[in-house]
Order: sequence, then structure tokens, then C-alpha cells
Amino acid sequence: MTRLDHQTIRRLPKVLLHDHLDGGARPGTLLELAAESGYTGLPATDPDRLQEWFADTGTGSQEARLSRFDPVVDLMQSAPALTRVAAECVQDLAADGVVYAEVKVAPELHTRGGLRREQVVDAVLEGVRVGTARARLFGRTADVRLLLTAMRQAADSLEIADLAVRYRNAGVVGFDIAGPEAGYPPTRHISACEYVKRENFNLTLHAGEGFGLSSIWEAIQWCGADRLGQAVRLADDIAVADDGSAKLGQLAAYVRDKRVPLELCPTSSVGTGAVRDLAEHPVDLMRRLRFRVTVNTDCRLLDRTSMSREFALLAHEFGYGLDTLGWFTVNAMKSAFIDHDERLALINETIKPGYAAERSRHASAAFFRQEDAW
Repeated sequence: MTRLDHQTIRRLPKVLLHDHLDGGARPGTLLELAAESGYTGLPATDPDRLQEWFADTGTGSQEARLSRFDPVVDLMQSAPALTRVAAECVQDLAADGVVYAEVKVAPELHTRGGLRREQVVDAVLEGVRVGTARARLFGRTADVRLLLTAMRQAADSLEIADLAVRYRNAGVVGFDIAGPEAGYPPTRHISACEYVKRENFNLTLHAGEGFGLSSIWEAIQWCGADRLGQAVRLADDIAVADDGSAKLGQLAAYVRDKRVPLELCPTSSVGTGAVRDLAEHPVDLMRRLRFRVTVNTDCRLLDRTSMSREFALLAHEFGYGLDTLGWFTVNAMKSAFIDHDERLALINETIKPGYAAERSRHASAAFFRQEDAW
């Protein structure tokens, strides 16, 4: 099998379901926002050094990584700042070949400067519009929607859920709960989850990274999650024998049988210490067992990553080719929180033709290499 190079992977149409807006801010933008506002809380004045600081989280806890967001959030307290970061997010994703993305925004984190939650959402949506228009100038297209996120350590999840539902026809496609899992179970926010389900809206919950199987079980069976964010600890319910065969526990079997999508974020899970290294990440095990696996970035700034980099790392570690990367991509598009017809159109008109073109290009390259050998 021909090894996929970075340019090939970058050209591939990709789908991203788990990406945090504040986790993808450009270091240079943060420095400019700090200069404009007089903020002195950044640990470096050079973009490269600042990137190094954000990425130098070690393999500690989920909470330790979350603390790195403090200066980013400090700088995202005005409508212009939110609009700029959102516009650049769309441009960066489009440049990376992402054709559809759902970006997570936590309105309650951006109100310290006097913005109302509605103003936060409006500013981010304006940024999405601006970024989409700019990307099109370069012949790139990324359909970016928002997921409104409530923080599990706070107490206003019902208000955020209501906000998400009210913006459902304006670019928001679902509700999410994020933040430290330990001590803050999903059922703490069951009223918000029940409200979202009663409104026939979409629900994804972070579960199964900072805490174990009980977090995943509560997210599905009590809160009714349509998708699971991270969920790497679901592997704790899968017993693998020496011969490679696997036996699924009741929870893992339920997740697989019900086709609950898993928003796996390989590099991020290594960074939080949920797995020791990429080789031990259960993404390949879950792929072989045919879970509804998707691959995601989580925090592009902290992990110095992109969808292309995530795919490249997996291709190198597990020997994946175009077929497997295409399978991840179609899985993600099937699991997106947009209308069935929109999902189908992107699969049939963008994703499948994009992968077919790369197969053809690789087949032609292989043919000419063979001719050279003659």
C-alpha cells in the first residue's frame, strides 16, 4: 500500500465534529488582541514561543489542560474578538480541507466583558459568515455550524440549552456539555438534556475521558446523548484476548449496536493522559470492531494539530490508506447534526468524489512508477 503524503491528506475532504473555538485561536491573533486591549497575561510575546507554551501541557490531567485556556478566554470577551477568532477558525479549517465542521462555543465563558450570551452567539455567527466568505475567495468551502456548550462545573446549563434551541435556525445545530468530568457527572445537568430532547434537538456530551464508564453510561442512558465526546474510556468495557479477539461488555455492546457516534480525539487523549501514547489509543480497536468512530481535533492550539495531522498520524501509526480515512469521514458526516438530505448531499457530491479523485491520482502514480521500472 502506498503511504499517504501530507499533501494528499490535506486535499482529502474531511469532516470535524469535535473542535473548540477557544481551543483553535491563532497565537498571532492572541498577541494582537492582547496588544489592542493592554492585556499582560500572555506568557510570551512571540507567536512561536506562545504556541510552544500552549502545547507544553505534558501528559497531565484533563483539569491541567483546561487551565491553559484561561488567557485565551480572557482575550475573547468582546464581540470583535469573538468574530475575528471565529472567522479565522473557518478559514483555517477550509484551508485544511475540512468541508463540514461543528465548532463548540461556551457562551458563559465570554460574558465577563459585559456581553450577553445572545451577543456572544451573534458575534461568533458573524465570524462564521465572514470566514466563509473569505475562504470562498480562495476557492475553498467549509460549512461550519455551532454547538453551544454548557460548562459542567457551572449551574446554568438549562439557560444555555434554551439558547441553543432558540438559535437552531441560525447556525446552531446542537447542545453540548464540557469541562472537568470528575465530580461533575452528566446527570447534574439532566434538566437541560431533557429539555433539548423534548425540543427534538441534538445533544452531544463530553464523557469518558476524565472519568470512566459511569460517565458514558449516564450520558447515554440518563441524559439521552446522541453522540459521545471523547469517550476513549469506553475501551475499559472491551476485553481483548491474546489472539486479538475481543469481548464487549454490556455498555460497549450497546454503544456499538445502537451506532452511537464516538467523537474520538487521538492527540488530545494522549495530552490528557487518558491514553499513554497513540499506539495505545483504542481508535484502531474500535475501528476493527466497527463502532461508529469519528476522528477529531478537540483543541488545535493546545495540541498543535489539524484534521490533516490527525489523519497523518493515524495513517502512519496504523497503516491506514484512503479507504479507512474515507470510512472515518463518512462516519462523521452520517453523524452530523444537520438534515439528512444535507448529509447525503455532502457524502455523495463532495466526500466520495474527493476520495475517488485521490484513488485515481494514486493509481496513475503507481502505474507510471511501474513503467519507470520497465
